[in-house]
Amino acid sequence: MLFVVNIYKQLKILVAILVFSFVYHSNVVAEIDIGEAGFDDSLLDEPIKKPDWFKLSFLDMKEDIAEAKEGGKKGLVLYFGMEKCPYCKALLEVNFSKKDISIYTQENFDVVALDVKGNRTVLTVDGEDISEKEFAIRNKANFTPTLIFYDQDGKEVHRMVGYSAPYTFRASLEYVADQHYKNETFRAYLARGELINKPGKDLLNYREFSMHKPYILQRNIVHAQRPLLVIFEQGNCHACDVLHAGALARDDLLKQSHKLDIIQLDMWGSDKIIDVSGKKITARQWAESLGIFYTPTLVFYDESGNEVVRLSSVAHFNRLSNLFNYMTSGGYKQYKNLADWNSRK
Repeated sequence: MLFVVNIYKQLKILVAILVFSFVYHSNVVAEIDIGEAGFDDSLLDEPIKKPDWFKLSFLDMKEDIAEAKEGGKKGLVLYFGMEKCPYCKALLEVNFSKKDISIYTQENFDVVALDVKGNRTVLTVDGEDISEKEFAIRNKANFTPTLIFYDQDGKEVHRMVGYSAPYTFRASLEYVADQHYKNETFRAYLARGELINKPGKDLLNYREFSMHKPYILQRNIVHAQRPLLVIFEQGNCHACDVLHAGALARDDLLKQSHKLDIIQLDMWGSDKIIDVSGKKITARQWAESLGIFYTPTLVFYDESGNEVVRLSSVAHFNRLSNLFNYMTSGGYKQYKNLADWNSRK
């Protein structure tokens, strides 16, 4: 009898280990997949399910901000997404599946979900009735998911654009909840916490389409003939390697790259440049002035040196192809922003 009991106990332990291993490795795979070149960022076949703890809102922004304050929350988060967005799925199923992130978010924020192509009516803080789609356009929710953080007074204090891994996402939550935005930029906050890897010995993966020295990018007086793409990177950057080995190795994107002026810069580098406004500056100073905290970050400028759109998150072929089409087709000249251009479909 004792022998049977011992066998039973050992089986229970073995099952527990197997279950833990399955859950652990499932989470790891989910986190790795979106950051790898093989990740498929095509639209999903089925709509994603949002957490049941997201606020059931009447989409009255003034009321939602007031209720967050009354409930003792640090602020309101607006989640702009799409039903079949693979990056939204990653955020909801990878980040929010982690107990610490889920609990911390619920304790400190009310989260209201909006569809960037939706037709529900939103009552803005100014008392205007507009559709979700128009609200997304006005808020420049160019990529999904976009999370906009508001403080208790209804002031935007931070935003996360696209998918960010749990490590950076946790930092965003803490950055707002602890009100670090009052004293420092998010870039400075991350660097202070040593969440950003400082440059290593490895050099950037310079490509044939990248401009060569001297870096003269000024275009505010004499306008350029085509848009400019600035890719901020850093050494020992896995996401940068994935970008170049994956999406930017595709023939269709390479063909479109010839319609852009492109420069690769080390966000921590000392290379001297003349920026789009004619200012003499180093690559590091420029990245700092732009608040660049993630690599690779892609910043697009028009022919006159005005920033059009930037992407500071994990991105694969379909997202980048859409972005390149927007810039090379001149869509940025005809529409208010990328969100407006996307809504034409």
